[in-house]
Amino acid sequence: MSETEQNQDVETEIDEAVESAESETSESEEVTLETQLAEAQAKADDNWDQLVRTRAEMENIRRRSERELANAHKYALEKFAQELLPVIDSMEMGVAAAMDENTDVSKLREGTEMTLKMFETAIEKFGIKSVHPHGEAFNPDHHQAMTMIDSAEHEPNMIINVMQKGYLLNERLVRPAMVVVSSANSGAGSDSDEKE
Repeated sequence: MSETEQNQDVETEIDEAVESAESETSESEEVTLETQLAEAQAKADDNWDQLVRTRAEMENIRRRSERELANAHKYALEKFAQELLPVIDSMEMGVAAAMDENTDVSKLREGTEMTLKMFETAIEKFGIKSVHPHGEAFNPDHHQAMTMIDSAEHEPNMIINVMQKGYLLNERLVRPAMVVVSSANSGAGSDSDEKE
């Protein structure tokens, strides 16, 4: 065999080896790509399943929250109403007692006072407080001046009389107290009288 033939045989063997290596590489790359694709598809399916479950769970939470909110609005006053029912019962007994011709007025007054105390206790449980500012300084945030009176006995802008109590709900004004206030002139008049 000549040298050229030997070189051709070597080149042929090299070409065959390269082709074989390339085909094995492309086959292994195909296997690797198929494996990666299968793993990616499995991961995508898992993520999709989690998304669907999460959406369903969020929808259930939304529905439950809406139902609970509707019930909270619907039955918000249930405890308040339960506290007021004994007051209503007491008032009905007082009205029935007042219908009797032989009713003792002092007992009727005592029963009315007890009913009023029950009512005040019931509303205080829910953060409702009365504002009865007799003898306090006038506060326009909590009081409504109905009239002003000159008074030598009181300092200016002091509450002399409460015509109607006010009420706070958890420190927020519901109704101002209607009051009579001493005028600013009352203190000045008393000072001038003392000097003379």
